[in-house]
Amino acid sequence: MTFKPTRDRVDSTKIDTTPKRRPDWIKIGAPSGETVDWLKDLMRSKELHTVCEEAHCPNMGECWGSGTATFLVLGDICTRNCGFCDVQHGKPLPIDLDEPERVAQAVKAMGLKHAVITSVNRDDRKDGGAPIFAEIIRKIREYQPGCSVEVLIPDFKGSLEALKIVMNARPEILNHNVETVPRLFKLVQPQDHYAWSRAVLENAKKMEPASLTKSGIMVGLGEEFDEVKAVMRDLHAWGVDILTLGQYLQPSRKHLPVVRYYTLEEFHQLKEYGYELGFKWVESAPLVRSSYHAVEQVRALSAIHHELYDHHGE
Repeated sequence: MTFKPTRDRVDSTKIDTTPKRRPDWIKIGAPSGETVDWLKDLMRSKELHTVCEEAHCPNMGECWGSGTATFLVLGDICTRNCGFCDVQHGKPLPIDLDEPERVAQAVKAMGLKHAVITSVNRDDRKDGGAPIFAEIIRKIREYQPGCSVEVLIPDFKGSLEALKIVMNARPEILNHNVETVPRLFKLVQPQDHYAWSRAVLENAKKMEPASLTKSGIMVGLGEEFDEVKAVMRDLHAWGVDILTLGQYLQPSRKHLPVVRYYTLEEFHQLKEYGYELGFKWVESAPLVRSSYHAVEQVRALSAIHHELYDHHGE
């Protein structure tokens, strides 16, 4: 069965999706300025997509204004139908084998020191598109030597073979978002499994100890505070180095509603708890997303991480 790509996720006749009024501490600036216009022109000229645009990221204005963006590869149509996501859902187009080179050219044109690459899910492929991630990493290093690479990958349905393809390219950061607590998986991301996320995050470090690992959680979808802490404990036990926590914001009335907005104090409590658990870096605030402050993270942690890894390997 084929179906027209859509951003709609929830039937608003069956569930109350009336948006809640945002609290005063959540303010989103519209992206504007010469740098933003230049980046848009660059992405269109290279026939590339950014998750910043596709997912309507609240930090787009800040990040694009400073010349950074997160590339969305493997097309702009996702095979999964997560209730929170604003990326199109439907039958994807064939893989574009020239995409890695165009991404690398854009990274060079932007003069990036740290590139973030993510993708839609490609469940139509057994490898989930993993070879494209690996080739992008290699091409960026060819076109922009010294640029570190962070890949925010799907769960590949828990495939260790697909994960190995990516890790063999040795990304500086391997990122995979668990997104929510296990109890809400069937509601929030019905085609995902907590065990698949565990397989990715727990095995990435085993395959390539020199890579940092990273994951993120959205809050406000109906989870309990203690459930968030339980997932944080799991992530730390799986060897995750960097944790991001941010507020879920409803893209439209066709998406899951916000159950509640976390306070600034609650985000602070989660940040402190993350450091108590032993995470190397924790970003916790309403507008935090996976790529937020990614450059600062990799620069601050890489030297320490590699020193510890080199010492352990002796």
